[in-house]
Amino acid sequence: MDTATETLHRRFLGHGTLYADLAFLDPRNFTQLESSSLPPLMFQELSKCLLRFDSEATAENLQCEFSNFALQWEKLKMYPLDEYKVKRLEDKNEDGGVEIRCKECPSCNECPLCCYQILRRFNLTSNAYHLLGLAYKFLLTLSITQAACERTFSLLKFIKTRLRSKLSQEHLEAFMLMATERDMLFSLDSDVIIDTVAEKSELFTKLLL
Repeated sequence: MDTATETLHRRFLGHGTLYADLAFLDPRNFTQLESSSLPPLMFQELSKCLLRFDSEATAENLQCEFSNFALQWEKLKMYPLDEYKVKRLEDKNEDGGVEIRCKECPSCNECPLCCYQILRRFNLTSNAYHLLGLAYKFLLTLSITQAACERTFSLLKFIKTRLRSKLSQEHLEAFMLMATERDMLFSLDSDVIIDTVAEKSELFTKLLL
């Protein structure tokens, strides 16, 4: 038991500041921030992760959007949300086959996903809270279960050993992304993919006409 506790402590100690930043995005913690000022180093680590996607995602800008959103949260969550579908990957067999299952989840207005749903519903991610919307996207796409992380690692190891010598770096990255994000890949419309590829080639465009 002591060994397991020590291992968990060592594994998460290096990212403790990032976990603290992500915990601020939980609406159940908003009331604590209303009675006190924001920590001076809030969102410093989260900002480092988001700057690669948006150069405006500084800690100061994130704090500004977050403080305003937290103050408005009690009013925003009064508008009921519809049930939403959560897609989950389930293993079908030992060959690596997976199946996508959709589960209906009622909105609780007390979780980060509901925060993101409300931002999307009122189109607040395009202007007023576009950096905060990016932060919630980052949080919601993290693999938080050990099974999901192990599955991703196994897929990457398989691709590395079998395909690295046969594919260019550009194609290898594409295959790795498709392998690890199968739920998103399976949800895409094949006709849309064909049309998108055809737009980049005059030959394909002529063949489809």
